[in-house]
Amino acid sequence: MPSVLAIFAHPDDIEFRASGTLLLLKDLGWEVHYWNLSNGNLGSAQMSLSETARVRRLESKAAAKQLGAKWHPPISSDLQIFYTDSLIRKVCAIVRKVNPTVLLTHPPQDYMEDHMNTCRLAVTGAFARGIPNFKSAPSRKPSLQPLTVYHSMPHGLVDPLRRPVEPDAFVDVSSVQPRKRELLACHGSQKHWLDLTQGSDSYLHALDHEAATLGKRSRKFRFAEAWTRHLHLGFGKESDDPLREALGKRYTPNRNLKSRL
Repeated sequence: MPSVLAIFAHPDDIEFRASGTLLLLKDLGWEVHYWNLSNGNLGSAQMSLSETARVRRLESKAAAKQLGAKWHPPISSDLQIFYTDSLIRKVCAIVRKVNPTVLLTHPPQDYMEDHMNTCRLAVTGAFARGIPNFKSAPSRKPSLQPLTVYHSMPHGLVDPLRRPVEPDAFVDVSSVQPRKRELLACHGSQKHWLDLTQGSDSYLHALDHEAATLGKRSRKFRFAEAWTRHLHLGFGKESDDPLREALGKRYTPNRNLKSRL
């Protein structure tokens, strides 16, 4: 059975960025793994650090259960996800344990450091999976199974300098958009926080708006998620594109994008 490992920074990042693609793969029989590196402890203006972390842990576990995914516990706190030797070894251990066909993560450029550092940790942890002399924590056997890394779209669909980002391809999530909303609704503590800090009228509305925007950009789908493949070197063959193979007509190249070298 093929498997997919989603590595994102905070509780609810997976729901916003990747849950539609994960739902489609789950429905196709894939094994799904759900991992937020942070416990989300800063995501409240009302609760203490420990209470916020406790609540957000429960919410993320509920979302993973509803998705039918294996939940992995966080290894950091908000604004403490750094590109360190210790965290690289922990990420590598999970990659070796899961041995996924596909790894989904943040883009290299995004609006906050936690997202970008999570991306770096995911890529390096995956790259190191097959290096025998690299000791993961805990120690696990290396794996040379081909792995394709895909990067999601950044928050706001632009990079930190406000430049629009064009993905490689779009995934049609129209059939699972209502289920995406149900998964995001598991994170009830975030509605007040996002309304307060980011001026969002509704995080569920924001979810639909972004998916509709990407759907329009796809020129094909009503609702979409979008992905860009990481360079294949150290991971597999240049032609490897398992999302395209698995999703078929639900996956379409970005026609707005000039051919990549």
